[in-house]
Amino acid sequence: MIPAFYEFRSATKIVSGDNAIEHIAFELENLGVTRPLVITDKRILELGLTRIVLDALADSELGGAVVFDDVPVDSSVEVANSVARLFKDRACDGIVAVGGGSVLDTAKGAAIVLATGGADLMELRGSEVLSNMPMPPLVAVPTTAGTGSEVTGAAVIKDTARDVKMAFVSFDLQPHVAVLDPRMTLGLPPRITASTAMDAVVHSVEAASCRQRNPLSDAYAYSAITLVRENLDTVLSDGRDKRARLAMANAALMAGIAFSNSMVGVVHAIGHACGGVAHVAHGDAMAILLPYCMEFNLDVCADVYAEILLPLAGADVYAATAPADRPAAAVAAVRAMLATCADRGGLPLRLGEVGVSVSQIADIARVALGDGSISFNPKDVSLQDAEAILKAAL
Repeated sequence: MIPAFYEFRSATKIVSGDNAIEHIAFELENLGVTRPLVITDKRILELGLTRIVLDALADSELGGAVVFDDVPVDSSVEVANSVARLFKDRACDGIVAVGGGSVLDTAKGAAIVLATGGADLMELRGSEVLSNMPMPPLVAVPTTAGTGSEVTGAAVIKDTARDVKMAFVSFDLQPHVAVLDPRMTLGLPPRITASTAMDAVVHSVEAASCRQRNPLSDAYAYSAITLVRENLDTVLSDGRDKRARLAMANAALMAGIAFSNSMVGVVHAIGHACGGVAHVAHGDAMAILLPYCMEFNLDVCADVYAEILLPLAGADVYAATAPADRPAAAVAAVRAMLATCADRGGLPLRLGEVGVSVSQIADIARVALGDGSISFNPKDVSLQDAEAILKAAL
């Protein structure tokens, strides 16, 4: 059904395919960049992935790139502020972010500070705080296939002083260019492959069911789920398969475009809180919570879940399932996908496996209710609801 009103925006140019990284210099030059700051982390640097980007820049007039490689596992306010200072101190005029969600979010956080002329990112938290300020050119090169941050207008950055993850949301945060190159994810181990794949599924399921869903976000979400289903077995069994890796990268990107427009809900609200309170990795929290949150939403999302059974399970299963049984079958399909990720990728299936304790449930639930994502969930969530979901997933 077409909603009475909706908005959709996707401003990022997408460069996808074999040797796509060799196009970065061209894209930077088109953006007027002469001295890029390359943001990455030490693991990506050690794996040689950053070198692929630097070599591509070295073959152009942009060989004098500045490199910042000290991004932590969880992006933090302090690091984003430090990156912004380095950008100004070294007279950089563009950013290339090479890494996973933390690296990309750090780049966005630094870009916010630079665009607004601020000194402290925490002064700028919230939604649409940029007021159309000119962002520094940003090229995103994801090294995982899950967050979709290379095309989203959102960044999640940890306030270490309060031990919470803060959301920064604006369409102006969408990177100018996203570069998908299968070389950047070929080395992902099964564990990270499984976690990031399910992250993309969570983004898609929530995008397809939250209050701002619309026909365009649905199209991206359904296509993303289909790509994950069709390629998950391959990337878990043969991580060097370039076609499957590129398909998963595109799935994550499409899921990112979907949820940037339709937003996310209770899975992300509780997942962010698990990260802030119990230091659970984002992808793990998303994967573990998804079926429990779907069950919570089932009474108001039956029609939507019936529809997404098709991309989740395929045409044969969809056709063989009675219409009344399709919503529950969609949840079962998610659990089957999770079981595959657990068996072949070592993905945890319970919050207790990733360090969440009974004593933390009340705090996690309280923090979750303060997360902006929860307002877009298709069903209102009380403190008791959040606690019940957490207990079920423990």
